Amino acid sequence: MVDWKSGEVIQMDSMIFLKFMHALLGLYLWEFFISLDFEWAVMTGKTRFRWPLIFYFAGRYLLLFALIGIAVALDTPSEINCQALYAFNQLAGNAAVGLASINLSVRTIAIWSQNTWVVVLLMLIIIGHWSLILQGILLTAVWLPGVGCAIAYSDTTILAATFIYSMCFDFVVLCLSAYKLAWTHTRSGTSIAPSRLVRMLFSDGLIYFLIAFVSNVIATTMMVLNLNAIMSVIFNVPAAIASTIVASRVVRRLTNFQRSGVEMISRPLENCGTAFKNTDAGLSNPVSTPRTTGVHVEMDTFTRAANFDLEGYRSVHRTASSAASYSEDHKPVQVV
Repeated sequence: MVDWKSGEVIQMDSMIFLKFMHALLGLYLWEFFISLDFEWAVMTGKTRFRWPLIFYFAGRYLLLFALIGIAVALDTPSEINCQALYAFNQLAGNAAVGLASINLSVRTIAIWSQNTWVVVLLMLIIIGHWSLILQGILLTAVWLPGVGCAIAYSDTTILAATFIYSMCFDFVVLCLSAYKLAWTHTRSGTSIAPSRLVRMLFSDGLIYFLIAFVSNVIATTMMVLNLNAIMSVIFNVPAAIASTIVASRVVRRLTNFQRSGVEMISRPLENCGTAFKNTDAGLSNPVSTPRTTGVHVEMDTFTRAANFDLEGYRSVHRTASSAASYSEDHKPVQVV
């Protein structure tokens, strides 16, 4: 049986940790550079900047700085303050995980049209999440000549609680989004096929949850096992990278979708509007027709389309006789 606490095993784990972190840095740099066109589109005004993008950019760059900090800690040839550097790396990495969840929360709030109960629920969950993220320094790092910065101790209890909380948070967000997107039509008794936007929102949320859940489960399992200080945190970085990459792609896909054209998520409402037509005979009875209200997507916010404005089209006058047909020249026009 392997003695995970022995110096030889810890030294071997340190070498694995070093090579693994460099590989992860290369992976994230590749993802970062292939998506720089989004930053350029925002800077040049092709994509309008909205406040939800603050969380997108913050998580994206904080994780980049954390990975660079880890590389500096592992590669520097001269002695540095390892404790301060790893404290920053830990805070920036955990913050990236929290911001990834916020990105999904903002989208869910938009899907629910900023429903008060949903906003309050998610805000409380976010506050609880960040109360764990900002617990303080949970790692102890020391300088070892010929090795560099090495992790000597890690508080796995708070770290495991943070990752478990993240999994539960993401599950709540997925359930709220799925309920609104997938079952609203079913509950209302309609048979309208889901739009392309609805399918994209649902599939992206599901994919994000599955990837984040698997990566967080692996990281949490290693922390609970607590084999040694290095093995307890070795999968924290992959979990943060997976969550950030998927959340960032979800934000970009939704933004690019809206740039290519606005699509409406519609659901029927009963007795919401009246259509008018005219006949040669004169009077026509108003015929009630079902109307749909839409959810227009613009960036990460959803707004309901305005009601039909019929005031400018009530030019049909009553006559002595009634008719059942209507003139094509007096069809209602939707005004948004």
